[in-house]
Amino acid sequence: MKKLLLLSLLAVFSVSANAMPVPTAPTLDAHSYVLMDYQSGEIIASMNPDERVQPASITKLLTIYIAFDQIKKGQLKLTDTALVSKKAWMQGIDSSESRMFLEVGTRVTISDLLRGIIIDSGNDAAVALAEDIAGSEDLFAQMMNQYAKKLGMDHSHFADASGMPNPEHYVTARDVATLTRALIQNFPQLYKIFSEKDFKYGKVATQHNRNGLLWKDPTVDGLKTGHTQAAGYCLVASALRDGRRLISVVMGAQSWANRESYSLELLNYGFRFFETDQMFGPQQPVSTVRVWKGAEEQLPVGVTPAVVMALPQGSRSQLKYTTQVTTVPVAPIAMGQKLGTVSITLDGKVIRTEPLVALKAIPQGSLWQRLSDSVQMMISR
Repeated sequence: MKKLLLLSLLAVFSVSANAMPVPTAPTLDAHSYVLMDYQSGEIIASMNPDERVQPASITKLLTIYIAFDQIKKGQLKLTDTALVSKKAWMQGIDSSESRMFLEVGTRVTISDLLRGIIIDSGNDAAVALAEDIAGSEDLFAQMMNQYAKKLGMDHSHFADASGMPNPEHYVTARDVATLTRALIQNFPQLYKIFSEKDFKYGKVATQHNRNGLLWKDPTVDGLKTGHTQAAGYCLVASALRDGRRLISVVMGAQSWANRESYSLELLNYGFRFFETDQMFGPQQPVSTVRVWKGAEEQLPVGVTPAVVMALPQGSRSQLKYTTQVTTVPVAPIAMGQKLGTVSITLDGKVIRTEPLVALKAIPQGSLWQRLSDSVQMMISR
């Protein structure tokens, strides 16, 4: 029976002579950074990815996420209007904080507030939106932490909707990348607002998007800048090139110029030296295994859904994989039933382990087939 339980198959790809040498990840003069492959969610490069940092207006990405989610669920509409409170109106009125220049007592559409946050980075717009959704900014902050937990932002905590300095208000670069990926993934239509370069509200002069990369690189289509003295200069960017998307998060650079140049450096590094590959899937069996007491003897096994990985350019053909069947395949077998594991290795290191599952259903065989296989299994035991 051990032979049946520990069936192990090894498939080896040939080594490619076209693999590209990958230089070390960029060293940046910033608090932390993360470069993420959007499709796989894998981190390509990072520096201090789990270090707590002040987020400044990067906070507004979560504020926007909540609003987008409320819209998707039908609990909020772009045409709804929010009343501008005195608290919202006063945000930045006596300082250099970013503002949409709302007027107290007026009503503003949710559509305009979203653009006031995304394009103008308006603290007044963030507070007005938070108050409209939750009734108060304090209650909205509770919602932010609830959403953060659901998104897997395990090392972040929020105290307000706009990102004012507060020791209880912090994020990590990894958590911000996780949030950004979810925002793009879950709200593709609303995400397009992040690529808009200008916004004019009422009689106020047109304001330009603070993300300068929108002008410097046509493949960049978002997302958000942030700056306070405590946080430094921050920028979350995303670019789409030839159908492949990357996300960069730079926290705590020394200037706005640095945050832009660093972000481009990371994006160029990721696009130049890495690729996104899809392996296996329901139409690509890894192998076949012997089925006992079934209407068929051979069962295709593999991985579902398809495995998506960010790999160094040209290294796909250097991958090796090992499948291990740990459960005796006895019919009936359901499609998707777990039978073991698949381990993927590169340069001798396991880089991914996935469940090995049945890619088709196999019902029980005839009485004769079941009796015959029972005898064979007893002999093997």
